Amino acid sequence: MSLKLYAHPFSSYCQKALTALYENGTPFEFRLLAHDDPRIMAEFTELWPIRRFPVLVDGSRTVMEASIIIEYLGLYYPGPVPLLPADARAALEVRSMDRFFDNYISTPQQKIVFDSMRPETGRDPRGVADARAMLDTAYAWLDKTMAGREWAAGDAFSLADCGAAPFLFYADWTHAIDPAFAHVRAYRARLLARPSFARAVDEARPYRSFFPLGAPDRD
Repeated sequence: MSLKLYAHPFSSYCQKALTALYENGTPFEFRLLAHDDPRIMAEFTELWPIRRFPVLVDGSRTVMEASIIIEYLGLYYPGPVPLLPADARAALEVRSMDRFFDNYISTPQQKIVFDSMRPETGRDPRGVADARAMLDTAYAWLDKTMAGREWAAGDAFSLADCGAAPFLFYADWTHAIDPAFAHVRAYRARLLARPSFARAVDEARPYRSFFPLGAPDRD
């Protein structure tokens, strides 16, 4: 087996890559990152000194960043579900939605979570308030966008949905999606029902106590 994924099951960005791998049934070796395993952490650091995960290793090639990993898989290990359309115009819409979920759902969500992990004296209330406002704005935009779509970029499950799934999953835990945004809530439910993402969610269940804000008793 040539593919190795260095990741942790509870990480949203790792779940993004895992969803793509599971969607196409791509064989790979899971290299669990754990701070109590100095050997695996040293191995990971040697591969990618920035120490952000996931990281995919394919023989002598190291691929960083979840979106790039998914595009790489589509090029070198294509499966029955093309996660990036061959048509350049359709692919642009997928990439656009992928950046939306990364920048305007995941980034503010993580700002809130990481701020909660700081000592009280080092917290950033204004930054957290801005992050919550950004999430509300993003939810409102997404609600209008999803009114006529099944998946993020239209009728087909894509790279953008691989990111939307974990990002909306954790965003709703962090800053609840208002019931008024019915299209967003319905979309999140469809993502949770997708077998590839449902598998990633189930594999992360043992780690829910790690969630700094306290994981809700649902999903």
